[in-house]
Amino acid sequence: MSIPRAGTHYPRSLGEFQAWFSTDSDCLDYLEWLRWPAGFTCPSCDHPAGWRLGDGRFMCSDCGSRTSVTAGTIFDRTRTPLTVWFSACWLFATGKDGISALSLKRTLEIGSYQTAWAMLHRFRSVLVRPGRDRLAGKVEVDETYIGGHEEGLSGGRARGKKTLTGIAVEVLEPKGFGRCRMRPLSDGSAASLHPFVTDFVEAGATVITDAWQGYAGLDKLGYVHDRRSQRAARARGEDAGALLPGVHRIASLAKRWLLGTHQGSVDDAHLLSYLNEFVFRFNRRRSRSRGMVFYRVLELAVAHNPVRYKDLIVKQRTRTTPPKPPRTRGHPPSLERPPADRPWRSAPDSSG
Repeated sequence: MSIPRAGTHYPRSLGEFQAWFSTDSDCLDYLEWLRWPAGFTCPSCDHPAGWRLGDGRFMCSDCGSRTSVTAGTIFDRTRTPLTVWFSACWLFATGKDGISALSLKRTLEIGSYQTAWAMLHRFRSVLVRPGRDRLAGKVEVDETYIGGHEEGLSGGRARGKKTLTGIAVEVLEPKGFGRCRMRPLSDGSAASLHPFVTDFVEAGATVITDAWQGYAGLDKLGYVHDRRSQRAARARGEDAGALLPGVHRIASLAKRWLLGTHQGSVDDAHLLSYLNEFVFRFNRRRSRSRGMVFYRVLELAVAHNPVRYKDLIVKQRTRTTPPKPPRTRGHPPSLERPPADRPWRSAPDSSG
């Protein structure tokens, strides 16, 4: 498909969004168009032909397999109405800083916090596009500690309190920053830092780091390594923080975002998902239309494999007590609404 156009391929405003997706069937048709823009293609055998069955599913004319529009996507087997999913996606994508699970629950009147939390995490799980380009040109790389507060641990780098996180950001000429990448690291050794660089930075790029020994040897991996010593900068009377301004800005913005939107309550087992969301937002900060971001999230959602709730609640760290699934998850009713016929006109007069 050609470049998506506002007002044709995605809504330009909240009003247009509400007009386009007022029913669950409208949402389903949009997902069908996103998944098969040229018409139905069998996900089992890739045969480009089939027909619609009476129950709304499609049957392949070659292998005979049957599938629905939502099967094999993050909407697979969902009992939450699509109008709720679309409204959640709009709030998630168009808000400058996103939305927390508690705010989503209250805004859409979702029955339980766990349902709202799982919906947002399913959106976060699709934000990394397979085969995305690596960073190129001049790239600053550094690491910082990110995480929430734990009682009884003092100091910003106390073991177990925060997670060491790698940051890489493109430096543009003559000024400014391009795309960024972030990922939790097991430690600050070369065994962790070298794979972070090779995974996210194109070979031949100039990698700018501090003098930490974990970065030694990047020149042997095909990079131009520009090492900048903070100790030497201080000896010259210079500001050591100005050596890597890009990564310091990214770290500051990410921490502020986590503290603001999510009140800093981010479990280390899910930190990667939140970092992926931050990177997705930062790399699209210059998007002219938030509706385009909504379109991109749904485009990725229909191309992603199903994400089950049991996979979302798996903890990555050892716990003395295993996490318990919620007793009720709640399934909100559809947001389809009949015309209200101006109820304020029929309300009894209370002025007198």
